[in-house]
Amino acid sequence: MNRFTDPSGHAAQADAGAAPALAASLSFAAETLASGRAAGEVLVLEPLSFWGGYDAQRGLIVEQAHPGYGRTLAGKILVMPRAKGSSSSSSVLAEAIRNGTGPAGIVLRERDLIISIGVIVAHELYGISVPLVVADEVAFAAICGTQRMFRIGAPDDGGAASIETGPSPSAA
Repeated sequence: MNRFTDPSGHAAQADAGAAPALAASLSFAAETLASGRAAGEVLVLEPLSFWGGYDAQRGLIVEQAHPGYGRTLAGKILVMPRAKGSSSSSSVLAEAIRNGTGPAGIVLRERDLIISIGVIVAHELYGISVPLVVADEVAFAAICGTQRMFRIGAPDDGGAASIETGPSPSAA
């Protein structure tokens, strides 16, 4: 069983394989991998290799076989289980963040060193913070099952992060 907070602020439990019913808002705790704050529309993707799969200049998924082909990550909360591919993906992600064509925040299901390095390098070299968090199974499933706006708050001290829903994109 995993815990999430319902809109009234009460802790509830859900089976690991079931996403909680979506209400007016949801709030989840997550693990901070890189600190920052972000808000944006969720873009759920299958694993993506930034090296050869994303054009950091134009801000588009260019891997033709990827289901997200032609979509942009710019300003989105990128949600994917993990990345795939080369360690060079870190440099492409860092450049996308520098160019303003990268995601505003990232939610992963599994820790990913390559994504972490890209986000950390963007912060260290360019002073741009993109929160990177790892969500548990219940939170990840709930986030993947909605088209709402989300906010991520990942503290500098590496403590627990928060992922909260905002208004739906049609209401924003």
